[in-house]
Amino acid sequence: MKQYNEYATVIYTDCEGKEIDTFVIYDTDPLTGLTHINHNNLRVSGESLKMHPGTAVEKYHLPINDAFSFEIFKKLKDKFDNTESPAIRRELKVEPVYNNQLAQAS
Repeated sequence: MKQYNEYATVIYTDCEGKEIDTFVIYDTDPLTGLTHINHNNLRVSGESLKMHPGTAVEKYHLPINDAFSFEIFKKLKDKFDNTESPAIRRELKVEPVYNNQLAQAS
């Protein structure tokens, strides 16, 4: 099983054979063998990925050249970490099913 490190730039080949430049959001999951990539927020197998040709040393590839790029990657990762949080923590509003005035009139 091929392991990909987070932030590595990779080329993803979809089922139609199109090659798409993207990057890895999280390291390859050792249990499932799937790698979480940025393209359409997919989790894909290692067979559909290959390291970008600009990578000199695969294990230590980090495509971040400046602090600004690092912050963008960090915010993107935070976005994926908190995708379910607002739905779980939201406060539910209970609305009456029927109008109280009509209930009293009958």
